[in-house]
Amino acid sequence: MTTTRPLVLILEDDADLAALLVRTFREHGFEAESVGLTRDFERRLAQVRPALCVLDMNLPDGPALDVMGRKLRAEAIPVIAMSGVWTEVSDRVLGLESGADDYLLKPVNPRELVARVRAVLRRAEAAGEADDRLARFGGWTADFRGHRLIAPDAEEIELSAGEVRLLRALALRPRRVQTRETLMEDAGSAAFDRGVDVRISRLRVKLREDPRNPKIIKTIYGAGYMFAPSVEWIRRAEA
Repeated sequence: MTTTRPLVLILEDDADLAALLVRTFREHGFEAESVGLTRDFERRLAQVRPALCVLDMNLPDGPALDVMGRKLRAEAIPVIAMSGVWTEVSDRVLGLESGADDYLLKPVNPRELVARVRAVLRRAEAAGEADDRLARFGGWTADFRGHRLIAPDAEEIELSAGEVRLLRALALRPRRVQTRETLMEDAGSAAFDRGVDVRISRLRVKLREDPRNPKIIKTIYGAGYMFAPSVEWIRRAEA
């Protein structure tokens, strides 16, 4: 019986690094292909459906962020971004908010990248199961697949990709304290915890929380965060 190996599609203009990544992925049970230009990546993406994409964020023919925004998020294809120039936390948050599930700073350790890919694919599988359902809590409804919140007064509020991942991670473990490290792993904010704090602040605004006394996402000082309300999971056909 033949088992299909998951395809990793790589967008990287450094030919030596691209060849190294392709070889490493193949040695670790993946199929892998690489292209060096954004337009070639888009062309190949129209022909195949990869399990995950690895993108260099700084390319000569256009920013890969645009590619993620146009295609990958719509197709729910996980993304790991790489860059050699990110220095500010805000730049890294921007990459994640634009659709990346994780990021690495160059120089990239190929085996670390393989480990990150496996972790992202595990999260994506769990997220897919959650996204088949709506989460109801405290009068609110979260539609993760639709990237939206529905308020008690029926107003619809758009969520970014990063906000979806974090809210999903919180809602899957209600009334339990979650550390920043756990949330970073589950929500794809690996390697810098301020990204979690930024997203928590944004979610609280969208959930109309009183910043001095939030009722839904509580800060547990010295420990992390807790999603306070109970959550009812509703299948879409029942909603």
